[in-house]
Amino acid sequence: MALVDRASDASLDTVSGQRMPPLGGDLFAAEDLDPVAPCRIHTDGAVYMANGTNADADAEFDGFTPKAYKQGQAVSLWGLGARFHYGSGLTPGQILYLGATDGRLDDAPTTGDSVGLAKAVSTTDIRVIRAF
Repeated sequence: MALVDRASDASLDTVSGQRMPPLGGDLFAAEDLDPVAPCRIHTDGAVYMANGTNADADAEFDGFTPKAYKQGQAVSLWGLGARFHYGSGLTPGQILYLGATDGRLDDAPTTGDSVGLAKAVSTTDIRVIRAF
């Protein structure tokens, strides 16, 4: 089990951004959010990076950030079917799971995610496979 390296230029695929509606509107970042980070909407209505260390509220998943956000900024999240440039050296077809580090993906199941959030569709890109 290992965290998947995220590229410095990780970003939402432009076609996904044009064709898919984001979850947003009145969502705000409760902390600085990384680009292409799996996130959750907390009971306070704010967006936090999700974490798969435990099977608890921190491991809930509501979507990925398309870019980095600073604390207090309005946030949009993209979910099921969205494609992202994530890194390099990915194995096409591999399922990726919520990592035990805030906002990261892992190459193996974690306590908080035994199903998977994304699938590598090329050596550089992922597609979201779990709905909000």
